[in-house]
Amino acid sequence: MSAGSWAQSHQHPQDEPMSSPADDPRLWFPATQRNVKPLGDVLAEELPPTGLVLEIASGSGEHAVAFQRRFPSLQWQASDPDPVHRASIDGWSKTSGLDNRMPAALNLDVRAQPWSIPAAPSAIVCVNLLHISPRDCSESLVQGASRLLAPGRPLLIYGPFRRDGAHTSQSNAQFDASLKAQNPQWGIRDLEWIEELGAQHQIPLQASRLMPANNLTLVMRKA
Repeated sequence: MSAGSWAQSHQHPQDEPMSSPADDPRLWFPATQRNVKPLGDVLAEELPPTGLVLEIASGSGEHAVAFQRRFPSLQWQASDPDPVHRASIDGWSKTSGLDNRMPAALNLDVRAQPWSIPAAPSAIVCVNLLHISPRDCSESLVQGASRLLAPGRPLLIYGPFRRDGAHTSQSNAQFDASLKAQNPQWGIRDLEWIEELGAQHQIPLQASRLMPANNLTLVMRKA
């Protein structure tokens, strides 16, 4: 399984996707409905007013259509390497009446550098990927964002993180153990390591915003 296809479908043990009828490609992930409003509130403060937003590992596409609807002056470009997820993304776009504004989901694996995209993004968003992928996915995300973003443009990363070498809650520690039991290459990453990656690639961490359920939104901007 490629890196991006893990996003959202393994956010939490009880967050397995719910399928639609056979003729409907859409998937539902319960965690999306729990975090779409608080995450959108942070995006409203950090995204540019116009331009193209590239979402890495868009999963079901529920976030993509929610944010395209909330931010009509932006164009939301969803992506995922999993064809089942890309079908779900495009299905959500069509049934939401946004297919005339949202481009079709891109087949993009975060580790396949350089990323093949039709236009340079004004912002990059990544939700719930880093802890359910190998460490090189985190490295490739930061590297790719730094290569594509113009100075001052943001990379916004949502998910759980360790701080000062420790988990921020007992539930996160249990979650981390369950992830590593599924795949020893997975696991909740250290915030300080992401900060180091940002410094190495000239896209420093500017802020870490507290989110519900012991998650953070990291705000990184190209120097």
